[in-house]
Amino acid sequence: MSRTNDFSVLIGLDWASSKHDVCIQYADGTRELAVVKHSAEAIEQWITELHQQHPGQIAIALELSKGPIVYALQKYSFVTLFPINPTMLCRYRRALSPSGAKDDPTDASIALELLVRYPDKITPLKMADDKIRKLAFLVEERRRLVDEKKRYVNRLINALKQYYPQPLEWFTHRDSQLFVEFITRWPSLDRIKRAKPDTISRFLTSRGSFAKLVSPRLEAIKSAHR
Repeated sequence: MSRTNDFSVLIGLDWASSKHDVCIQYADGTRELAVVKHSAEAIEQWITELHQQHPGQIAIALELSKGPIVYALQKYSFVTLFPINPTMLCRYRRALSPSGAKDDPTDASIALELLVRYPDKITPLKMADDKIRKLAFLVEERRRLVDEKKRYVNRLINALKQYYPQPLEWFTHRDSQLFVEFITRWPSLDRIKRAKPDTISRFLTSRGSFAKLVSPRLEAIKSAHR
């Protein structure tokens, strides 16, 4: 009996940094294409809902043996990952599409087709023990938090550009605690202009700012205009 008969769902996945294209084959042989956003929440919702609707092991073929999407999926005991050799996938793509044009959903379909046609040539990824899987999960969570922080910083920068761009010139590290505390305490140019120089100086030096930078910043604040 083919290995693929041991699974309730077969999936081909083409990964990307922000989203993943998937081609799903169900037990009755029907297929559908879908897109899964690359976030811990989106991946969990997608894979758990799929498992609830189709109980049993889920096979996922993908052109990776490590990386964020692998770490995100490894934590699910009902998922078996089948890394496909990139050369194998590339040759199969060329055979099906002589022009060599790359289309993301097609790559997901090709990964699925390789798993269905040649299951004995694709070795399932050996699942790491609980400690390694936990570490992988924590690494993925850290990456998610870093990305989330970057999004919030970008939103803050865009907002300041609209009405209060001066702090963006005064501070190079816009993700620092000093920067956040500064704009929280003085959220507008009018507020910072009314502050006493000694107050600003104490604020900057008490939070580790280099003394030599205090004077230029005070001068910049004094000369700042709307």
